[in-house]
Amino acid sequence: MTVLLSFAFLSGVITILSPCILPLLPIVLSGGVAGGKARPFGVVAGFVVSFTVFTLTLTAIVQALGVPAEALRVMAVVLIITFGLVMLLPRLRSIFELAASRIASLGRNKGAAGPAGAGGFAGGLLVGLSLGLVWTPCVGPIMASVVGLALTQRVDGGAVIITLAYTLGTSIPMLAVMFGGRALLNRVPALTKNAAGIQKGFGVLMIVVGLAIGLGWDRRFQSAVLRAFPAYGSGLTSVENIAAVRGALQARDSRSHGETTAAGVNDFSVPPKKGKLGDYGPAPSIVTQGKWFNTQDLQLGQKQRLKAGSLEAGGSPALTMEQLRGRVVLVDFWTYSCVNCVRTLPYLKAWYHAYRDQGLVIIGVHTPEFEFEKDADNVGRAIKELGVDWPVVQDNDYRQWRAYRNRYWPAHYFIDAEGRIRYFHFGEGEYAVSEQVIKTLLREAGASPRGRVSAPAPLLEARTPETYLGYGRAERFVSAVSPVHDRALRYRPAATQEDGQWTLEGMWSIADEYIVPRSAGFLQLRFNARNVFLVVEPEEPGGSIRVWVDSKPAADTADVKGGGLAPTESRLYQLVELERAGPHQLRLEVKGKLRLFAFTFG
Repeated sequence: MTVLLSFAFLSGVITILSPCILPLLPIVLSGGVAGGKARPFGVVAGFVVSFTVFTLTLTAIVQALGVPAEALRVMAVVLIITFGLVMLLPRLRSIFELAASRIASLGRNKGAAGPAGAGGFAGGLLVGLSLGLVWTPCVGPIMASVVGLALTQRVDGGAVIITLAYTLGTSIPMLAVMFGGRALLNRVPALTKNAAGIQKGFGVLMIVVGLAIGLGWDRRFQSAVLRAFPAYGSGLTSVENIAAVRGALQARDSRSHGETTAAGVNDFSVPPKKGKLGDYGPAPSIVTQGKWFNTQDLQLGQKQRLKAGSLEAGGSPALTMEQLRGRVVLVDFWTYSCVNCVRTLPYLKAWYHAYRDQGLVIIGVHTPEFEFEKDADNVGRAIKELGVDWPVVQDNDYRQWRAYRNRYWPAHYFIDAEGRIRYFHFGEGEYAVSEQVIKTLLREAGASPRGRVSAPAPLLEARTPETYLGYGRAERFVSAVSPVHDRALRYRPAATQEDGQWTLEGMWSIADEYIVPRSAGFLQLRFNARNVFLVVEPEEPGGSIRVWVDSKPAADTADVKGGGLAPTESRLYQLVELERAGPHQLRLEVKGKLRLFAFTFG
C-alpha cells in the first residue's frame, strides 16, 4: 500500500498539467486573485472533500436518487458560473459577501464575522466543492483501479486512502498556482492598480469556462490537445507504469476482488508477437454470474456431459474452469453490435468446428458496450442470427472483464490444458497465427491437429474511424446549431463536411449513448470505406430508414432492400456495401423512434 500511496500522491502532483485539467486552470487561478488569505485553503479543502466523496460514491448516489450522473455536473457548472458573476458584478458580490460572512460567523463569538469570512475560507470552500465535481483527470492505473471499484460499489478503506493521497498531491500545485498568482498581483504595481479589473476579468473567464464545460467544449479541447500531442496524457501517467506499481496493484486487486481476479495474472499490457507462447499466469475463474447460452449437451470428455438445459427455462448450464481442465480454452471478449467482433466470428466458427473434437472449447464472454446489449433476449437472438454455436456467457457487470483486466473488443485469451494463459491477442487479424497457437496447445495436450482452416484476413479498407453518436463519446459532429443534451432541438446541417464528420437536420434528441428523431429527421455523413454499419435500437415498432449514397438510393445489402430498411431488433445493420472503398456521402432519412448509436466501417 505504501507504494500505491506514494505514486498516487506523485500522480496528483503532476495531474495539474494533464490535458484533461487544462480547461479548469482558470478556476484554480481565480482562487488567488480574489478574497482573503484563507480563500486558497478553502478552495483546496472543498476540492479534497468533493473529489474524494463523488469519485467513490457517485454510482451509489445516482442509483439511490434516481438522477442522471450528468445532473451533478450541471449543478457544478451552475455554481462556477454563479461565482463568475459574483466576481464580475459588485452588487452581487456584496450580497454574497454578506451571506458568506453570516455563515462563517456561526459557531464563533458575536461580532467575529467580517469580510474575511466571505472572501476567505467559506467562499473558497464553495468554489472547491464545485471544482471537485468537474475535475476529471487523465487517470493512470492506480486511480483507474479505484474508479473500477467505485463503479461496482465495492469501495474499501484502501480506495479511500489512495483517493485522499491523490487529492492531497493535487492540492500542492493547486495552492502554488493560487499563491503564485496572488504574489504576482501584489508585486507588480501595474497589476496591483488594476486589481479590481483583473478580478472582473477572471469573473468573465469563470463564466466562459462554466459555459464551456456545460456545452462539452472542455472535452473537445482535451481531444484537440491529444490529437496535437498524442503522447501528452500518457506521458504524465507513465510514472505509474513501473513494475513496483503493477505488482502492488495486482496484489491489491487480488485482495479487493477475492476470486474475481486470480493472483499471478499478467496485466497484458504488452501482447506477445508471432505466436510465441509464454506463461501469463493461471486463467481467472469464471466469476460472471450472467446467463449462459449453448452449453447444453456440450461434451467435455468421454463420459462427462453437462446436464441439459434450455434458453426458455432460464439459460444453459454454467461452466467452470475446473470442468474445462484438460481442454484448450479460447476466451473471446465480444459484444454483438461491435463490427470488429462480428468480423472475427467466421474464424472462431472455423476453429471451433475443426478442433472441438480434439479438445478445443471457445467461451464467448459477452461484455456489453451499450445498455440494450444487456438484454438476454437480444443476446440470444444475435447468437442465433450470427451462427454462434459455442458457449457464451453474459458479463453485464464486467466481472469477467475486470478479472482479465481487459480493455478491448474483441480480445482473445488462449488457455492451455493446465489452465494457464499462454497467449493473447487484441483486435482483428493474425488469424493464421492464432490458429497455430491453438494447434500447438492441442499438441501439448496430446491431440494431433492437422491442416489449416484460417483463410487470409480480408483487407480492411476503411479510412473513416468508428463514429459514436451520443454526446458521451461523440466526435466529429458539425452543425449550424449548437447541440443540447437530452432534449429535442431542431438542427440545421453544417454547410460543409470533411471525412468522418456528420450532421443532423430536423428535430433530434442527443442522449448520452444515442440520438433519436422526434418523428422524422435526416443524418448526413462523409465516409471513406467500402462497407458502412449502424447500431440501431427500435424504441417502438414502425420505424424505418431510407438510405442514399452520393444522392442515389443505396444498393441492397443483407439488411437494406430497395433503398431502405425497417429495423425491428436492437443490433448492427449493414447500410452500405460497395465494390471498392472510396470517399462518399451517406444520407439517412429516419422515421419513427429509432435510437442510433454508432457507425462502424469496413
